[in-house]
Amino acid sequence: IPGSAPLALEHLVLDFNGTLAEDGELVAGVDEALARLAPSIRLHVVTADTFGTVAEELAGLPVTLVVLAPGAQDLAKRRLVQSLGAGSVAAIGNGRNDRLMLAEAALGICVVQREGAAAQALAGARVACGSIVDALELLLEPRRLVATLRT
Repeated sequence: IPGSAPLALEHLVLDFNGTLAEDGELVAGVDEALARLAPSIRLHVVTADTFGTVAEELAGLPVTLVVLAPGAQDLAKRRLVQSLGAGSVAAIGNGRNDRLMLAEAALGICVVQREGAAAQALAGARVACGSIVDALELLLEPRRLVATLRT
């Protein structure tokens, strides 16, 4: 990305509810986009599993699932990004509990979908997208990301 340090992304950390899913169900097109990304980046889904559907919704997809205990979820998400090596992580989320992981990751993307997005999550991200599929496609078609972030 002209004007920025090179990105060498190895991991993608994704929030579930409000990001990959709406009311506990995967957003249309997410499964296909994740399957296309999987050969080039390790996929991690981190969630409190508010609706209790994450395991069923992600069954058969090439992701590592982390279900968080209640309390301090923002810190747990940031710790996950740090444990993977933040400089090699892209993260996508929308909630206030995503703000720290979005800011910590080499590339933080906030999605603003039907659930909305917390202002703190937007402030912590480098990029904002109108849908999760658009955000995933930034990683599938990096020239879009270049166009957004170049100086």
